[in-house]
Amino acid sequence: MSFLSRIAEKTTKFSCLRLMSVYPTHYIDPIVQKEKQNEQKSELSKLYHIPIKAAVNKSSDTVFHDDTKEKMINYITKKGNSVLARTLLSKTLELIKRTQTEHMNLAKGDKNAINTNAETLLKQAVENCRPLLQVTAIKRGGVTYQVPVPITTRRSYFLAMKWLLEAAREKERKVSLPEKLAWEILDAAHGQGRVVKRKDDLHRQCESNRAYAHYRWS
Repeated sequence: MSFLSRIAEKTTKFSCLRLMSVYPTHYIDPIVQKEKQNEQKSELSKLYHIPIKAAVNKSSDTVFHDDTKEKMINYITKKGNSVLARTLLSKTLELIKRTQTEHMNLAKGDKNAINTNAETLLKQAVENCRPLLQVTAIKRGGVTYQVPVPITTRRSYFLAMKWLLEAAREKERKVSLPEKLAWEILDAAHGQGRVVKRKDDLHRQCESNRAYAHYRWS
C-alpha cells in the first residue's frame, strides 16, 4: 500500500469517527436558562428518567447571555478570533441603541412606540428574515426541476443571520462592519431592506414552482 493511500484511509476513518456523537440518540439536550426551565416545568417532570447531555462551556444562565447573540458571534467569527467578533457585535448593538434613542428624542408623536432595545431589534430582524421554504434541484426524466421544500427551524435561523452578514459585507468598504450591520438590522427589524427582499424573492420563486412540489416525494 502506497503512502498516499494510507493517508487517504486514515483520513476516511477520522472523518467517519467525527460523524459519531459522544452521546447516544436517547440523550436529550440540556436547558440551561432558568426561565425556560420554569416554562417547561410540566414537560420536564415527565423526563426525569431520561439522561441529559452535558451543557456546553459557553452556556450561561446570566441575564447577559442570549442564544441569538451567541449564534451571531459564531457566524461573525473568522479564524477563531471570537473576541473580535464579540467586540464587533457589541459595537453594532451600541450603534442601534444610539440610533433608536436619537429617533425617540426627535419624534413628535408617541415616543414610547419607538423600540430602543437593541437585542429585541436583533431578534425581530432575524425573525423577519427567516425563510420558510427553499428550492432544491431534483432531476426527473432527464429534466432538472426547482422543487420547493420546507426548511427546518435551525436552518432558517442560520440563513437569516447569514444573509444579514452578507448584506452588510457587500456594502461600501470604507464603512466599518458594525455600522453596516446596524443599518441592515434596523431595516430588517422594520420589515424592509435587502435581506427581507431576498426572503420575499425566495418565497415568490417557491410559489411560482409549486406545480413541481410533488416531485419531492416521487
